[in-house]
Amino acid sequence: MIKNGVKNRWAEGKPVLNGWLSIANSFSAEIMAAQGYDSITIDMQHGIVGYDGAIPMLQAMRASGLTPLVRVPWLDPADIMKALDAGAYGVICPMINTRAEAEKLVSYVRYPPVGVRSFGPSRALFSTGAGYAGEADDEMICLAMIETAQAFENLEDILSTPGLDGVYIGPADLTLGLQGRRYVPGFDRREPEMIEAIKTILHAAHKAGKRAALHNGTAEYAAEAVGWGFDFVTVSNDVRLLAGAAEASVRKFRDLVHDVAPTSTIDTGGY
Repeated sequence: MIKNGVKNRWAEGKPVLNGWLSIANSFSAEIMAAQGYDSITIDMQHGIVGYDGAIPMLQAMRASGLTPLVRVPWLDPADIMKALDAGAYGVICPMINTRAEAEKLVSYVRYPPVGVRSFGPSRALFSTGAGYAGEADDEMICLAMIETAQAFENLEDILSTPGLDGVYIGPADLTLGLQGRRYVPGFDRREPEMIEAIKTILHAAHKAGKRAALHNGTAEYAAEAVGWGFDFVTVSNDVRLLAGAAEASVRKFRDLVHDVAPTSTIDTGGY
């Protein structure tokens, strides 16, 4: 079986740079996969991506050699098992708030006797190489998202879950969970209390022998997060990268011809 590149990076003591796909298109997935990311995650929670759309995206990324992951919509065994059967090398699961939920997540990712995953890796048998049945449990990554006040309160219990590889911080929901409407939700938090919360999760994960991952809006913040000790950083997503590049191109043109751009009603600052 082809080895998990994310786990290889971690074994070498290197951080993982993760891309993020929210557009259900195999060509855009292929383009993103050719840009040098270590892994790319297909977002089936907030992205405009269904299962039928995710399959050709996984196929398009295969040639790049990176590690494909999926953020599943919820803690649902069918969604998790189908994502893995489709060839994902791991899942990021939102809104894990208790150890009991983390235990369910792990069980859906691993085959018996460790877990309850049903055997039927339709595409994965072909996309991952020989030996899937015996090696998949060791190669799959299982990350629980920490993004609520309840999860923050139960952090140590969640991290004590056997088989959980690590936790993934969703800063937008975490800000809402811990601060309510005090701050506008988004990435790249600069509020001292939010930085403290993010670092608390990071240090708790490492203390428990787990990996810590963070979603970021910019490469600069992600690099800072790696300096703090994060093992896995996501930088932006295809939607925001497309919007940002298009906006910069249009603005440059308007400046060169001394034209005034029409006022946009679309806010691309958060996702």
